[in-house]
Amino acid sequence: MPSAWLTLPRATVRLVSRRLDVSGVDEENEKVARQIPLRDLDRLIVTSGITLTGPALAALMDEEIPVVHMNHSGSRFLGSTLSPANHHAPARLLQYEISRSPERSLPLAAKLIAAKIRNQRRLLQRLCNDRKVDSATELARLNALHQRAHHPSDDSELLGLEGAASATYLSAWARLLPTDFPFEKRSRRPPLNPVNAVLSFISAVLTNEMTALLHAHGLDPALPVFHCADSGRPSLALDLIEPFRPVVAEALTLDLFSRQMLQSNHFQPTDDGGIHLNPEGRSKLILQYEKRVQREFLSTQRQHRTSLRQQLDFAVLNFKSALAQSPNLSPFLIN
Repeated sequence: MPSAWLTLPRATVRLVSRRLDVSGVDEENEKVARQIPLRDLDRLIVTSGITLTGPALAALMDEEIPVVHMNHSGSRFLGSTLSPANHHAPARLLQYEISRSPERSLPLAAKLIAAKIRNQRRLLQRLCNDRKVDSATELARLNALHQRAHHPSDDSELLGLEGAASATYLSAWARLLPTDFPFEKRSRRPPLNPVNAVLSFISAVLTNEMTALLHAHGLDPALPVFHCADSGRPSLALDLIEPFRPVVAEALTLDLFSRQMLQSNHFQPTDDGGIHLNPEGRSKLILQYEKRVQREFLSTQRQHRTSLRQQLDFAVLNFKSALAQSPNLSPFLIN
């Protein structure tokens, strides 16, 4: 159990021996009880309303198990509880220097965005071949943008290439969705339809997982090489998940709707005029997300069996190494 998600309202987590005892009441007022051995846990994600006792929290920190805190809907990252980081000062100093130097940050950013565009093209090619959909025009454009992304002249050009690639890719990807769930354009705050709600939720989960990994490996999630450094935003986490978005966010969203795992009754309107997943919808999505990131596959890039979750961790370690030697950055690539 690498990750445990606790979304049960008003649940309490206690430490009993070397395990976490979770108790609470579900939406139908049925008592729920679970036991999670600490030895089986890599990270714990809890939504607001969950009570972690002092001994439970201390044991998690002692075992260096990060706790990720989310809002009640599980769509917004609130913070992390981590054991003290040590031995990371040299990497942080390099990170600060590189984030303030366009000449040093641009090659790293270019590798990440080139990998993202390459993965967009690879996924679109695979999906369209399976569904007998013609996407030759979009694939050719993505190929050209991928080549240019390797050697941008500056940050502005790279940003433009990334935007053009995403627009091309999403317009073709949208044609693969069921007609009951159309997608015209990306809307985030708030998401204006079910497809955007799912994309935003998966993006939040992926960002939060990367943020926790950056903290665990002693890096500052706020210091980016591509995204802007804004107060309160984990910009480096957003940088590092870019190559993973096609295979996690878009591929999983397409599966959830195409296989009817998510339907209209799994969404609800919100006060801000948007559409969000309801508790049942979130539970279904989280289950499928966990299955996807834990599933093992043979990576032709790494030459061994791995999982997307292991590759997220490797992305942080690889970036940390590349701070000293930027040519060593090797972003995730789809087979």
